[in-house]
This record gives sequence, structure tokens and C-alpha cells, in this order.
Amino acid sequence: MRTVQRYIHGQIYKAVLFVCVGFLGLFSFFDVISELTFTSRTPIPYGMKNALVHTLLLMPGHTYELLPIALLIGAIFVMAGLAQSSEFTILRTGGLGPGQALRSLLWLGALFTVLTFVTGDYIAPRTEKLAQFYKAQLEGNITAGRTGAWIKENVDGIDRIVNIGQLTAEGQMRDLRIFDFDQQGALAQMRKAETGEFADNGWRLGNVSSTITQAASSMQTESSTQEASTTQAANKQQQGGSQQQVVRQLLGEQELKTGIKQTMVAAALLNPNRMSTYELYRYISHLKANNQSAQSYEVQFWRKLFYPLSCLVMVMLALPFAYLHFRSGNITTVVFIGVVVGVSFFLLNNLFGYIANLREWLPWVSAAVPSLIYMALSLFAFRWLVRYR
Repeated sequence: MRTVQRYIHGQIYKAVLFVCVGFLGLFSFFDVISELTFTSRTPIPYGMKNALVHTLLLMPGHTYELLPIALLIGAIFVMAGLAQSSEFTILRTGGLGPGQALRSLLWLGALFTVLTFVTGDYIAPRTEKLAQFYKAQLEGNITAGRTGAWIKENVDGIDRIVNIGQLTAEGQMRDLRIFDFDQQGALAQMRKAETGEFADNGWRLGNVSSTITQAASSMQTESSTQEASTTQAANKQQQGGSQQQVVRQLLGEQELKTGIKQTMVAAALLNPNRMSTYELYRYISHLKANNQSAQSYEVQFWRKLFYPLSCLVMVMLALPFAYLHFRSGNITTVVFIGVVVGVSFFLLNNLFGYIANLREWLPWVSAAVPSLIYMALSLFAFRWLVRYR
């Protein structure tokens, strides 16, 4: 039976490779077209060579997305071909039972599960970050929307919200705004900094301007590396019947005590789809520690854990096609039907992800249910075909 298993696996490997190469070529073509369109809209020097490099760096991400569907198409094509040529019937006559066939394909699915996980968790996040930083070197910065990234933390009992406008390819932050709140939730200090660099114990800010309310005099402020030059005297403002003094200062450089590391800033600026499970876990822990909603990141975390397991679902969907009887020329239609079933699985998976964010479902449930549904359907079809065909 090992010879039979190697034969079936070898045929599926070839088919999957063929499907992956075809789809990757198609996706790369559209990526290059998109990059060339970007070239025509930007004043920076961005030519065909840059577009090809950026496209190559995106290919591992496409491979990660394609592996389960490529496995489904390749497995259906091989199993349907074996059924059409009566080879699978001969194998069944020779002693290949339903359980052995299922275990053989599950072993294959397990190999692709590991390959998909390694590609999606170790290779694709790194290459997609390289692609983003590669383009950032030409554009000058990485941004997240019009307002940049917003991160909340708690430092020594003080709530702080940080807004980072841009992150350069060299890891320098630009256009920072830092809001500190007192224990009553009122704004106590606001700082603006043109630049920021990551240091061992926090950040090193450059060209800082600070606005401090007198009510915040009890707050611990970080020591400045240069003497503060007061640009405006204290202004007294009437708020709610009590006087509040506001002091505005210009500071040269300032050390900021913070627990926000470069990985967290990059995570806030990156699309969750481009993050590894470990990066998602750390960012989710940071959000929860600061009483922030992490629903969308938790959904993505569990989807990344369950997505490689969809390879097992794909081989289980393909196996029943070996027990069908085909006429000459019908295999193309059957493969198309199988592809539609596979695409419906991924559409349902995405649908559950969106609903989980809107309805705040348990993230792991929304990630697991589509796989469980299609696994149950494939097992039911397999059992029915084995019994009645």
C-alpha cells in the first residue's frame, strides 16, 4: 500500500504545483499592473525593476492564500482522473479500503497543513513587511490611513494615548502626539514631537512641544535632555467655575518612558492579515491590558490558526470524487463543481469572520465552524458513496 500511497501523493504533488504556478503567475501579473499604475501616479522614481522586486516579495503571501485551494483543485483532478480511468476501482479491488484511502489523503493534508502554517506564519509576514518597507524607502514613510496609528497604554497609573503619524523604513517615527490623562480622566498634558526613536527604556523624542495643565502638576513627567525654553507664560482659563493654568513649552529632546516597542507600532500600522500569530498574540495582550477592544485581532488570530487546517478539509472534500463514475469529457465539469465547493468554503469562512466582528461572536467559534461544517459534509458524502456506489 505504500507504493499506492506514493503514487497518489506524487500525482497530487504535480497537480498542486501546476495549479500554484498558474495562479501565482496570474496574481503576479495583476500585481505588476497595479505597481505600474502606482508608478504613473507618484512623483518618486519607481520603475519596472522596483515593481518586479515588490511583486516577488508578495509571492509568499499569495502562496499561503493559494495552498489550500490549490490542494483541493489538484486532489479533485487526480482523484476524478483515477475514477475515470478505473484505476481507483482496480486499487479498491486490490485491497485499498475506504479507511486506508482516507488516512492516506489525511497524511497528505497534514503535510500541506504544516507547509501552509510555516509559509503563513514565518515566511509571508517577513516578506510582506520587506515589501512594505521597500516601498517605504522610496515613498519615505509608512502610514495607517489619514490619522496614523493610535495606541493606548497605562504608565504608572496614568492613561496615555499615542498617535504616530508615520514610520520610516529606518524605524524612525514622525509626527507624534502624546496625550496624558489624570486619574479623573481629564487631559493633563499633550506633547507633540516631530521625530521619535526607539530606545532601550522608552522613546527619544525630538523637537518636542508640550502643553501642561496646572492640575497635572502632581504627574511624573519624563526628564528632558535639554533645558526647556518656555515660549509662553501661563494662561489662566475659566473652566467650570474653577481656574486652570496652562503652560506651553518648547523642548529640544525628551526621553519618554513607555512600554510601546517597535513591534507594537509596526503592528498598529500593519494590516492584521500581514501579522504572524505571535505578533497578533502580543498585540492582543497589549490591547487587553489597556482595556481596549481586541475583537478584530482575536478573530484574525484564530483564523490564522485554523486556516492551515483547511488543507485537511480540502482533501476530505476531494476524496468522494474518487468513488464517482465519469464518462469521457465529464471530468472538467466535476473539477469545476469541486472548485465552486472549495470557493464557497472560503467565502463562508470570510463571512463568519465579518459577522464575528459585527456581532462579537467568540473568535475561535467563528474560525472553527466553517471547517467543521464542510468536514461533516465531506464525511457524509464519502460514507454515502462508499455504501451505495
